[in-house]
Amino acid sequence: MNRRLTRLTLEISVPLALLALWWVLSEGSQSIFYPPLAAITEAFRDDWLFARVGSDLAPSLIRLGIGYGVASLLGIAAGLALGRIALLGRAFGPLLEFFRFIPPPVTAPIFIVIWGIGDLTKVFFIIFGVVWSVLMNTMDGARSVDRMQLEVAKVFHFPAWRRLLHVILPASLPRIFVGLRNGLAVGVVVMAVGEMVGSTNGIGYQVLDAQRSFEIPAMWASMFMLGIVGYLLNAAFLFIERRALFWYTGAREAAEDGGNRRANAGKTGGRSTTS
Repeated sequence: MNRRLTRLTLEISVPLALLALWWVLSEGSQSIFYPPLAAITEAFRDDWLFARVGSDLAPSLIRLGIGYGVASLLGIAAGLALGRIALLGRAFGPLLEFFRFIPPPVTAPIFIVIWGIGDLTKVFFIIFGVVWSVLMNTMDGARSVDRMQLEVAKVFHFPAWRRLLHVILPASLPRIFVGLRNGLAVGVVVMAVGEMVGSTNGIGYQVLDAQRSFEIPAMWASMFMLGIVGYLLNAAFLFIERRALFWYTGAREAAEDGGNRRANAGKTGGRSTTS
């Protein structure tokens, strides 16, 4: 409980202190590119509380949700198959390495040529950006399953689907969640970039439109909105991860606490011996 309270205090106090410092240092600023924080917060209130929630925030979240969901399912399914079937992993390995190192923003013109500038293009754009992180981490998790667990499952004559659901998937979940969390961050970035190219709504579109119109406080306000969305999504993801991996996080925290107690006991014993 003390550790959680300390983390919560740090999470709240440090951003508030930085915002207060920004407010003081930017007060009276005459620069068009670095307006006072007061002007940015006013623009944020006017634009995002709650004028553009339905017209821009909701479409962005819907595109992100669909693209992230599809990419997660594809990445987990393909990663389990490629990670456990050595022939498939070796055959498709070079292709995966080739595509995952292509930055998603440079593929935007290709998606626009193929599917136009509608929502479908932006969803596929998000899928392409997210899927590689999920897929590669799932592959690593599937390959690192303890061989002894698989041998025990074979001894008890588990069919293939039971080995997948009860042995391989649970053992791979920690790595899968790492890929899902990284993919979520990439998805928010790719969502914003996709909305800057041939779009008429969304958070990314509002950032670019405000920049073109030289409405710099509105541009900063939209960037704040992106950061807030990312923070809240990450917080929700961590909440789900703690519930889904309670057995893993509990064992890890217990091991850390045990190591700390042994270290403290060693220091105490050292002092008593010296005395």
